[in-house]
Amino acid sequence: MPSSPLKIALIGAGPAALTLASILHHHNIPFSIYESSPSPRNQGGTLDLHPSGGQLALRAAGLWEEFTKLSRPESDVMKVVRRDGVVLWDGNGADAREVGEEEKFNGRPEIDRAVLMEMLLGAVPAELIHWGKKLAEVVPGVGETYDLHFADSSTERGFDLVVGADGAWSKVRTLLTPTQPHYSGISLIELSALDVAATNPWLVQYVGRGSCFSFGEGRTIQAQRIGDGSVRTYACLRVPESFIHDCGIDWSKPDSARQEYVERYFGDCGDDLKRLVLESRDQLIPRALYQLPVGFCWDSRPGVTLIGDAAHLMTPFAGVGVNAAMVDAMELGEGIAGFVEGGLEREGKSLATVIKDYETELFPRGGKFAQKTMVNMNKHFSATGSEDLVKRLRAAYGN
Repeated sequence: MPSSPLKIALIGAGPAALTLASILHHHNIPFSIYESSPSPRNQGGTLDLHPSGGQLALRAAGLWEEFTKLSRPESDVMKVVRRDGVVLWDGNGADAREVGEEEKFNGRPEIDRAVLMEMLLGAVPAELIHWGKKLAEVVPGVGETYDLHFADSSTERGFDLVVGADGAWSKVRTLLTPTQPHYSGISLIELSALDVAATNPWLVQYVGRGSCFSFGEGRTIQAQRIGDGSVRTYACLRVPESFIHDCGIDWSKPDSARQEYVERYFGDCGDDLKRLVLESRDQLIPRALYQLPVGFCWDSRPGVTLIGDAAHLMTPFAGVGVNAAMVDAMELGEGIAGFVEGGLEREGKSLATVIKDYETELFPRGGKFAQKTMVNMNKHFSATGSEDLVKRLRAAYGN
């Protein structure tokens, strides 16, 4: 890779950082990635990439053709179920839409997070990713550079730009602001059922090709088909932050925990919805969801910035998180590329102004996505959550 006047560190190796890395590499701009995990993590289920979001970023990274081979446009369908089990909308059957071959990427094709990560990792030279490097602190170095101090007592020095893509509890963010995420009011259990075609054909048929949602007052059930043949299900509650620890359910015993959770909090739901949760037996992870404030921003600081969850942590109830993160990466990557390729002496430009220009666009974009997420979350957890979603679907599709 050719030399560059900039020394760049990306902290984290999730979709945001790897999209940025792919774009920088596409422009022959060197960088180093530092990731706390010893190897790639397979977190999350399937992702829908929007034409003006993740899809656009993959085009900028030169990965569009590969994406079209690995994504699942056929999974861009929804099923909506009322709390009592009545199906209000079924994109697999009565409400299915005909989509021509030339239109299949105009919507929001699904791609498994693990597949997206593998694709992005394949676009980045392996020697540029340093696994098992947990960041302890970013500190000002010599001149206008920054040094990275790691938990293993090692130090990397002299970075002109440090990009925090290190998620909810970003260490890089502390250099820009004291603001930390706060509890969203929602906790959940994440469940998996593996190889459902062979082990539970009913589950395949019930969830359908894409996603299945049931929204209601203070609780939701959401399930999605994954390309590896599994189903991932989330049973969510609006509860206090201490719920997971204080509810009295022994999460170390998944079978009894699942049964108790359903009986206590979803006992009046339709039998099929309860079965969806109870028959997802291969994994149970309790989670509390956190978010940054709507409109979160910081004062620009030369040589440091944020992308993805580090910049605008949201709950998943609008499905925009990874798209927003990949757009961040695209905008920042193309700004850096334009700066480097235009020459450091370009009149009126400095690295600091590139970062500030990026953040000027980032803040309103992130605020819009965060506001949309809050509105959606409140709708989903309302008494008429499922009915409201179906109204929007019928309006959008003219049904």
